[in-house]
Amino acid sequence: MSERKKLTIPDLYAMVERGEKITFLTAYDYPTARLEDRAGIDMILVGDSGAMCLLGHETTLPATMDFMVEITAAVSRAVERAFVVGDMPYMSYQPSNELAIKNAGRFISEGGADAVKLEGGARMAERVEAIVKAGIPVMGHIGLTPQAATLIGGLKAQGRTAETAARLIEDAKVLEEAGAFAILLEAIPARVAEIIVRNATVPILSIGSGAACHGQLLIVHDILNLFEAFTPKFVKVYADVAAVMLQAFREYIEEVKSGKFPTPDHEYRIPKEEWKRLQEMLDEGR
Repeated sequence: MSERKKLTIPDLYAMVERGEKITFLTAYDYPTARLEDRAGIDMILVGDSGAMCLLGHETTLPATMDFMVEITAAVSRAVERAFVVGDMPYMSYQPSNELAIKNAGRFISEGGADAVKLEGGARMAERVEAIVKAGIPVMGHIGLTPQAATLIGGLKAQGRTAETAARLIEDAKVLEEAGAFAILLEAIPARVAEIIVRNATVPILSIGSGAACHGQLLIVHDILNLFEAFTPKFVKVYADVAAVMLQAFREYIEEVKSGKFPTPDHEYRIPKEEWKRLQEMLDEGR
């Protein structure tokens, strides 16, 4: 397979079959997605978390379809190889199958995504099945589902009792039966995730759900230390980009105020002959 060949669902299944872990990151803009793709990331999620990371909202709920489609299109234009998943925002699929299909279609036709993701287990199986029957690949998402934070008791780990763990195992089974091509587990105990992985025939991806899953997802702003509101237990910071940016901003401010910037090296120049002509024109106009 060519290094830059666009990844497809069969490619992802082949990775699982080979025992090769799938790498998965969020992106919300063209420059970030371009760098992730160049680095070799396998999958990119254009998450509704962009409402928090980009727009400063306290939750993901304010993300709209127009916002999500626009940033998904930006990411899709940036990538050559990565498989792009558009995250369906709050109330874009919950009300009806018809609305779910229509909005999922926008992610594909307008956003250029390869698939969509929606939250919810057995209660959303009907939506998953409807979208898949319309010809659009769907990734399921269970465990900590931010759009239903109030219902599940807040932004905290799920499946930590026998009853809730059993429910998550059943949710994964139902989503697979509904046609989900992959399932994302968020903030689920690793031992529960292992059971789901053993019973599944589709890729099981983790965000804070242990190493047994077929791939790992993290929020790009988290791994770069660009999101200051909170840091989940499962996050690893790979680079303190916030510190680099802060230092650059401070140096810029100091140099502008002190007159160190700009220097002649940063200025455009008018050719001598044109400068002479300009002076003559100005003299004539006096």
